[in-house]
Amino acid sequence: MGIMKKTATNHLIVVLVSAVIVMLAISCGNQQKKADEAKKSASVEKYLGLQLWSVRADMSKDAAATLDSVGSMGYKFIEAAGYGDGEIYGMDPLDFKNLCEKNGVAFLGAHVGQDIPDEAKWDETMAWWDTCIEAHKLAGVKWIVQPFMGKTGYESVDGLKKYCDYFNAIGEKCNAAGIRFGYHNHDKEFSTVLDGKPVYDWMLEFTDPEKVMFEMDLYWVVVGGAKPTDYFEKYPGRFELWHIKDKTELGSADSIVHFKPIFAEKDKSGLKYGIIEVEEYNYAPLESCRKSLEFLNAEDFVKM
Repeated sequence: MGIMKKTATNHLIVVLVSAVIVMLAISCGNQQKKADEAKKSASVEKYLGLQLWSVRADMSKDAAATLDSVGSMGYKFIEAAGYGDGEIYGMDPLDFKNLCEKNGVAFLGAHVGQDIPDEAKWDETMAWWDTCIEAHKLAGVKWIVQPFMGKTGYESVDGLKKYCDYFNAIGEKCNAAGIRFGYHNHDKEFSTVLDGKPVYDWMLEFTDPEKVMFEMDLYWVVVGGAKPTDYFEKYPGRFELWHIKDKTELGSADSIVHFKPIFAEKDKSGLKYGIIEVEEYNYAPLESCRKSLEFLNAEDFVKM
């Protein structure tokens, strides 16, 4: 009887130990699964593009190799900055589009521009825009953005109004071609005040939302002493594009832009496409672009 009791006790111990082992295994498995899911979530690729001004030297040396690198990093589309005389980076617009797609990136937009003409050169400048718009229409782009404004726009409200009327005219031409026209800011639009109001505010009021949208460069807004979220609140829906930029590559120690609260208001802003741009570097330009994309892909608050 004592032997049977001992055997039963041993058997019970074995069963209990086995149960504990199984429970520990399940627990560890669940923890690992959660860790794997968190890791996967943190590395999910977003639909983000690159402004090719970030890699302008590389593009001038070897456009095909540069686009291959950009696509391999995980960028989904590009915004060009190389238009001239009907060509894009010296190529036929359709050839450039095909080169982009061959390397896994879509060609969605471009930076181009002309300063406001005087009356004598108005027709000539409008003809330039006609050629430019036709080239980009051939390539199937969704938007064209002017990334600068001449001194006329900063000297007086009347001068700025003339510039905005000019932008409205270009926007009307772009609309006819099925392309959105927009304006990209720097810091001066916020630090320059005309009749008690920053230049950027006047621009938002003088331009027709149907003809002119805004590509907000988040970094230059902050440098100019303003907050992107204040503009989203005051002018909702006007900021269809963002340049997601910081002092150097995104996520670096010298960052000055706090992206989380900005992304929390992206729907109010009207955001459709987010575009990374790097203008100053701690690494080679392509590596800085890689690190910037990895930073945004790893952030849960970035939903694109």
